[in-house]
Amino acid sequence: MADKVLIYSRFPKSMMARFAERFELLDTGGRPAREVFSADELGGVRAMLAQGGSPLGAEAMDLFPKLGAIVCYGTGYDGVDLKAAAARNIAIGHSPGANAASVADIAMTLMLATTRRLLVADQYVRSGDWAASKQSPMMRPQAGMPSRRIGVYGMGEIGRKIAARCAAFESEVGYFSRTKYDLPYQYFSTLEALADWCSVLMIAVRAGAETQHVVNADILGRLGADGYVVNISRGSVVDEKALVAALTDKTIAGAGLDVFEKEPHAPDALTALPNVVFAPHIGGHTLDSHVAMQNCVLANLTAFFAGRPLPYAVKSD
Repeated sequence: MADKVLIYSRFPKSMMARFAERFELLDTGGRPAREVFSADELGGVRAMLAQGGSPLGAEAMDLFPKLGAIVCYGTGYDGVDLKAAAARNIAIGHSPGANAASVADIAMTLMLATTRRLLVADQYVRSGDWAASKQSPMMRPQAGMPSRRIGVYGMGEIGRKIAARCAAFESEVGYFSRTKYDLPYQYFSTLEALADWCSVLMIAVRAGAETQHVVNADILGRLGADGYVVNISRGSVVDEKALVAALTDKTIAGAGLDVFEKEPHAPDALTALPNVVFAPHIGGHTLDSHVAMQNCVLANLTAFFAGRPLPYAVKSD
């Protein structure tokens, strides 16, 4: 009999196909588990698969008295209460670095589209204004990449790949993280100092209580009128109200966003602005990234059911 895995979050069935070949899946379809399965069925669950941002606290864990592993699909695990899990001897797994290249690519895409005003340029052509030689203040020359200072907030796998890509574009790169690394980029000891220095702030920090709204009105103000912010981390890192205000009153020049505070709903106040480029949280949504993340999930689940430590376990601080 195949080992059972509860699918706690909502996933497309196509993404679960490889797991269904190895395990018996109890799929909630993203609904509360108690609405889909009986208490007896939930009582026997030993492992679950979840999106890292799905809220999973002590109360939810207590629905599964035999739960021994929570495996997150992707790098993030910010929705999981790590202390509650540790108190219940529940191992937490994820897919570290599996989608780093894809997320770094979308960060670059958003930065270039925003700083070079690609969507405005696209509409300028489509509308016929270019052919009609109509002048547009939004089409005035912008700084190129060699003229920019790129500040990377968070120097994990994704941050390092963003930094390397920016350096290849001949930009000056600096970073702030909790740890100073032996890297060929300028290190700043505070986020404030990085924001004062850079013209584009690339947010690649891990989400958590300590980073909630850390990119606030003060940080945005430090970027200045020619500054940009690009967020491919989690929406919780940026104070969206402060961001809307900064974009509206031109405290900063623009933003590129792949993540939002309350997904999948981007606030109307943001979507109404012409100086923002959006993506629907697709940073890691490439074929190769999904294969890599699924490999990590399979490795974690296989090890758990075999009584071995998770090879891609979350290391609690």
